[in-house]
Amino acid sequence: MSDLWLISVPVDNTSSTSVEKLKHTIAKTNLATCCKFSIPDLKVGILDSLLSVSDDLSKIDTQIESVIKKTCQCMKEVMEQASDKVLENTLANGVDLMSYVTTFQWDKAKYSTALPLSILADIINKEISQVETELKSQAAGYNSVKMNLQSLEHKLEGNLQTRSMIDVVKKEDLVVSEYLTTLLVVVTRANYLQWEGTYESLSEFVVPRSSRKLYEDEEGGVFAVTLFKRSVLDFKAKGVFVRWLKMHFSEMFIAWIHLKALRVFVESVLRYGLPVNYQALLLQTNKKGSKRLRKELSLLFTHLDPTATASKADVRGLYQQEYFPYVCFQINTNMLEIS
Repeated sequence: MSDLWLISVPVDNTSSTSVEKLKHTIAKTNLATCCKFSIPDLKVGILDSLLSVSDDLSKIDTQIESVIKKTCQCMKEVMEQASDKVLENTLANGVDLMSYVTTFQWDKAKYSTALPLSILADIINKEISQVETELKSQAAGYNSVKMNLQSLEHKLEGNLQTRSMIDVVKKEDLVVSEYLTTLLVVVTRANYLQWEGTYESLSEFVVPRSSRKLYEDEEGGVFAVTLFKRSVLDFKAKGVFVRWLKMHFSEMFIAWIHLKALRVFVESVLRYGLPVNYQALLLQTNKKGSKRLRKELSLLFTHLDPTATASKADVRGLYQQEYFPYVCFQINTNMLEIS
């Protein structure tokens, strides 16, 4: 498992020399990979307000990571035995998470650099809060219909002629042969139109016009769809709810990396002062090499704060974190292991 560290140091002669030494050391020892992390010039505003903005960003950071974890967990549960395909759906802008972070470019159209830092933080906060609310609603509706589906399946376990749900599910609704099978799919009411318009494209082996609504309550319905057995896992991995989760995961992860960039910028101004003059680097290491890398970083940048130690806590505000002589924030891109 890789660790991503987003660090910043001031642009001065000593620090620049240390950065070159760092690049030489990690190239020689393979402790990590190092690349520049591009953060645009942002609007600093009033310095006195930066501490408050820093605390707000820390809270939002915690919230975003929590919602991302819930989204991944929900994706796992919905895809069931197709959970090996979850990784394929945790993308950002259509690319894997590591590629997105290492080639990060600030989205000026969505997060204008002309806006104050507090407004940018508020935009991200509202975006995440809305997704979190929608996720709760979507998951609740999905789970409600799923429970009714499980009850339906339980009642359908006996002989077809004696089932209590014979008026809901007829023998001809369930196609089972050597090559074909019928899936019962939970669809919330909000996704009915999307289901009807897309189910045939979820796999190339879906039988055309085979969708039939078998059951419905106030939350949604259970649809039967016929497809080739070999495409069941692929179909589950591309379901309507999975598509919703995939789209919003991408949006949240993108917002999260923008927020990390905001935190680096704010912390760099607080640490190194004005005018804004720092360089941000992205380090990718692993658990095995992380201790040695921390030691190298401490040796190279101890001049920034000789009193700093890895165990020293940054106690500004309620949210504590490890304190280093340089600015450092971690990014966890392995979402499948943090759920």
